[in-house]
Amino acid sequence: MKTSLFRNIFSFALLLAFFYVPSDLSAQSIAYKALLSTLYDSDFPVIKPAELTDLSHYQVVDTREKEEFDVSHLKGAIWVGYDTFSLNNVSSLDKSKPVLVYCTVGARSQEIGKKLKAAGFSQVYNLYGGLIQWSNEEKPIFHENVQTDKVHTYSKSWGIWLTNGVKVY
Repeated sequence: MKTSLFRNIFSFALLLAFFYVPSDLSAQSIAYKALLSTLYDSDFPVIKPAELTDLSHYQVVDTREKEEFDVSHLKGAIWVGYDTFSLNNVSSLDKSKPVLVYCTVGARSQEIGKKLKAAGFSQVYNLYGGLIQWSNEEKPIFHENVQTDKVHTYSKSWGIWLTNGVKVY
């Protein structure tokens, strides 16, 4: 049922994107914000990219698939996967320190974040808008410790939201 709801929400967002063609970034942001508001649980904390000045204060966890992570990721992020996620993947993390989870837009990372909270992690935050929003706000992303502008957008459909960076599918 959740998959069906997700498809309906995604279809609505695509319709917004195709019928409401933005003339600037702020217009697209309205449609993107509308999409994100349907993906996030109101009781799960998010942090917006503009609020993050120093990632070293967090244990940064990438919840995308390995091929996505290999294209680019946040500096210092550890890959834990989504379909292949296991608590063994986070055994090196300190449950008492803040954790920042992210994925492409924040849907998968929220789900992994819930698992971390259930496992006893006390401070788990989801990156609002995921790697797409991070890149759109011109925050640095990395490939093998070198800054890059490539962003794996999960699919061409999700790629419509990336306005700053090179789309990889």
